[in-house]
Amino acid sequence: MQTQKIILAADHAGVSLKNQLKQWLEESYDVVDVGAYTEDSVDYPDVVAKAVPMIEDSALGIFVCGSGIGVSIAANKHKGIRAALVHNTELARLAREHNDANVLCLGARFIEFEQAQDMVDTFLTTEFEQGRHLRRVEKIEQI
Repeated sequence: MQTQKIILAADHAGVSLKNQLKQWLEESYDVVDVGAYTEDSVDYPDVVAKAVPMIEDSALGIFVCGSGIGVSIAANKHKGIRAALVHNTELARLAREHNDANVLCLGARFIEFEQAQDMVDTFLTTEFEQGRHLRRVEKIEQI
C-alpha cells in the first residue's frame, strides 16, 4: 500500500510548528517540506506557491503561518485548492467530510502542538462524505 503524501509549508511564524508536525508525521506519511526552514522573514504567498503544484488527488497539504489566515487566503487563490483554516478538531473533520478540503491551514500563534496534532490527525483520517456535498464542491471548482 502506498503511503499518503503530505505537503508541508510555512512562513517564518509557522516554521517551528511545521517542524514539530513534520517530525511526528514522518512516522506514518510520506512528507514533503517546501519550507520555510528558518525563522528568517519569508512571504507566505511564496511558500504557498511552491507547495500548491504538489497537491494532487493523492496529496494533502498542511500550511502554517502565524494566524493561518494568510496561507489560507493565498492557497485558495490557486485552482484546485480547497484550503480550510481550522481551530479545532470538529472543524478539521467538517473540512474533509463536507468540503473535501485538500489543505489544512493552522495558526501557529494560536494553538499548541498537541492541538495541532489532533486537528491534523482528524483531517488526515476523515474521508469526504460526498452525497449532497459533492454537488457543492463541484460548484466551488467551477468558480
